[in-house]
Amino acid sequence: MTLHLDLLRHGETECGGGFRGSLDDALTAAGRAQMQAATAAAGPWDLLVSSPLRRCADFAAELAAAHDLPLQLEADLRELHFGAWEGRNASELMHSDAEGLGRFWDDPYAFTPPDGEPVADFEARVLGAVERLRRDCAGRRLLLVTHGGVMRLLLARARGLPREHLLQVTVAHGALHRLRLDGPDWREL
Repeated sequence: MTLHLDLLRHGETECGGGFRGSLDDALTAAGRAQMQAATAAAGPWDLLVSSPLRRCADFAAELAAAHDLPLQLEADLRELHFGAWEGRNASELMHSDAEGLGRFWDDPYAFTPPDGEPVADFEARVLGAVERLRRDCAGRRLLLVTHGGVMRLLLARARGLPREHLLQVTVAHGALHRLRLDGPDWREL
């Protein structure tokens, strides 16, 4: 049975860009506005599912209350944990770990940041959550409020991209994308 997934990336956060991973940053006013603009003409949804991190869950709770929708927090939709790179940006890493950063950009499955979560484990976690949603919510339309890495993974799969191209998928803050899952057939709408 078909599952319709709308994917919403959190907006701009108080601590800015870079490798935020499991850091629990709040949204800025601009970040909240990005998400409001993305969802203003979207929907309707049967269920909102969100990462438990504040940059996702706070907005998801507000949206669920405004539309009288159930909200489910899903820990497996958290962002990739970047280990020692958490809170740092690419320009900093170019000075301290340029080789590692280059290897990660070339193939994130082949290189894990120091003390970070392997992308293969991240993929298994995220796809496991999506499979549970497909099983439990078939025939429904869901909004997933999540992170750039989660969305890159799901969009790359829907687009049939090779795994080493994962980081070439662009997902802006507050971006909304739509997927349709029909068994093994994933399509971006």
